Amino acid sequence: MAISKKINPVRSFTGEKILSKKKAEGAFADKSMNNNNLGRTSNGIKTAKKTANAPNSFAVIETGGKQYLVEPGMELKIEKIPKPAKGQEIKFDKILLASDGQNVKIGAPYLKEAAVMAEIKKEGRNRKVLIFRYHSKTRYRKKKGHRQPYSEIKIKEINPD
Repeated sequence: MAISKKINPVRSFTGEKILSKKKAEGAFADKSMNNNNLGRTSNGIKTAKKTANAPNSFAVIETGGKQYLVEPGMELKIEKIPKPAKGQEIKFDKILLASDGQNVKIGAPYLKEAAVMAEIKKEGRNRKVLIFRYHSKTRYRKKKGHRQPYSEIKIKEINPD
């Protein structure tokens, strides 16, 4: 009588079932454990989608009081910024870190000559967030709504010099 082993399925970060450890390690190496895994939420913050492969150049920019890790070809939503004149690109000059694939430059706090060029794809307002204030036993109820404006941008190029 042959004893059959029951294999417990392993789940990858994407939620798919994987039956063997070799397949699981391959899935982690291909999808989940590399830096190209963008479009995923972490700690409740939505990260950006990557649309084109770049030769490992990236930068960390600061805009709207937040910091973003960007790569050429990436599209992301940021706090609304003034729209430039027609045909002009946006230049982000608050660069905290920049890399061209081989060399990494770190600012203190910003890099002086580095720049990230981008274009605005669209502008809009996010879904409504409800603010509801309530005091028990006093008939106190206040309901308020807010829609945060945003700009969706596409990173054109990163100039670390």
